[in-house]
Amino acid sequence: MAGRLPGPRRRAPEIHDRLGQLYPHATCSLDWSTPWELLVATMLSAQCTDVRVNQTTPALFARFPDAAAAAAVEPTDVEPYIRCLGFYRAKARHIVAAARLLMERHGGAVPASMAELLQLPGVARKTGNVVLAHAFGINAGVTVDTHVRRLAGRLGLTRHDDPPRIERDLMPLLPRSEWERFSLRLIFHGRAICAARRPRCHDCSLVDLCPTGRRSVGTAIV
Repeated sequence: MAGRLPGPRRRAPEIHDRLGQLYPHATCSLDWSTPWELLVATMLSAQCTDVRVNQTTPALFARFPDAAAAAAVEPTDVEPYIRCLGFYRAKARHIVAAARLLMERHGGAVPASMAELLQLPGVARKTGNVVLAHAFGINAGVTVDTHVRRLAGRLGLTRHDDPPRIERDLMPLLPRSEWERFSLRLIFHGRAICAARRPRCHDCSLVDLCPTGRRSVGTAIV
């Protein structure tokens, strides 16, 4: 009979360490060169793969290299560049509206604070965390995307399903300096092993730390 698992606070550091061995070079998969480009790419990644976003953004960034360029047009001018992405009309509206607000309040620069980022149309904490961590080196929280949401639940690190509550559950589990790395490693593991429909529990190095995996493989690891 399998032994009872320790609580999230005891398991999270070991989960993080094992994922670090599997994905030592895990980093943001979006292509970007400026905070503006990262902001836009992350906004576009909602309900869309990073691969598809990266295929789309070169032409978009060539036409709209900064907030000033995007603020000077209408959403219908942005739509043709992102038409292949899901919810492209809403995303075009958000890009233009965010660009205009950046011009109005920040001189076109992307602000380095969560409070100011959250005032931009189309920006929630996921986008804010990505931009702050990778463009400015600020760990303001744990980025909760679809992979992190799924794995956090399966690993028993949260009982919640909505990203804000999941983030609040994950933040106390590791030092602030590790928050973004933890998110990235969960994302990479979600892509490689812990898929949404068919998780490969028998191939997972976290199975002894995962209540879902232990049930799946019938492990007797204590």
